[in-house]
Amino acid sequence: MMHVSRFRSSQVLTVILVAFAALLFEPSTGHAAESAEEAGLRIANEARESQRGFGNFTASLEMILRNKRGQESRRELRIKVLEVADEGDRTLIVFDRPRDVRGTGFLIHSFKRKPDGQWLYLPSLKRVKRISSSKQSGSFMGSEFSYEDMGTPEVEKFTHRFLRTERCGSRECTVSERVPVNKDSGYSRQLIWMDGEHRTVKVEFYDRRNAHLKTMVAEDYKQYLGRFWRAGRLTMTNHLTGKSTELLWSDYEFGTDLDAGDFTSAALRRVR
Repeated sequence: MMHVSRFRSSQVLTVILVAFAALLFEPSTGHAAESAEEAGLRIANEARESQRGFGNFTASLEMILRNKRGQESRRELRIKVLEVADEGDRTLIVFDRPRDVRGTGFLIHSFKRKPDGQWLYLPSLKRVKRISSSKQSGSFMGSEFSYEDMGTPEVEKFTHRFLRTERCGSRECTVSERVPVNKDSGYSRQLIWMDGEHRTVKVEFYDRRNAHLKTMVAEDYKQYLGRFWRAGRLTMTNHLTGKSTELLWSDYEFGTDLDAGDFTSAALRRVR
């Protein structure tokens, strides 16, 4: 009887130790006891750190706009991006085709703790128009991407909360919620799926009334310089209108001859 009692006591002790270990460690993230907010912030920071140091790059873009009947219109664009230490990126987008938008330029100065600076150059008017923070929830050039979507999603622009891990295709993804700090944001919250390589797989966007407004899916990732992952395809679907916009990325080139002078409103007037 004493042997059986000791055996049962050993079982009870094992259960207690396992339960205690479960309290100390978060099984979904593999880190010592974190709150959901701490885990969400950590995941976002790890993703940012994994992509630091690219310097600058240029790329070509094809924008495909589809209405709810599947009819398409296409645009060709160029993009330049400059990394800025301790701040958000600088981005310049130029439209080349079709003829009615040729020469249109869009400049973004992304910031960590204040709304992005955004300027649009309209060649027909020969002037630069600043996009105010309160207007950045509007459609970018008739697409399903908003002006807000075109900026860099800096970690500090959101509060973060880890929700769960789940399968996304053949991969395991973390699912986190991020809530915009800017009260002018067009979104109440966003859900982001990220895989083990810190690549964004999907983002769900919820409007100010918390309705599921849009979903963006990122696909066809390639790695550049042995470190930097970039998607080859971004698809934004508007669930209220049935419209979608696809961005096809190509011709990435890193380490180009770019500097801060290429990302000013004066430079925006000179786009060709």
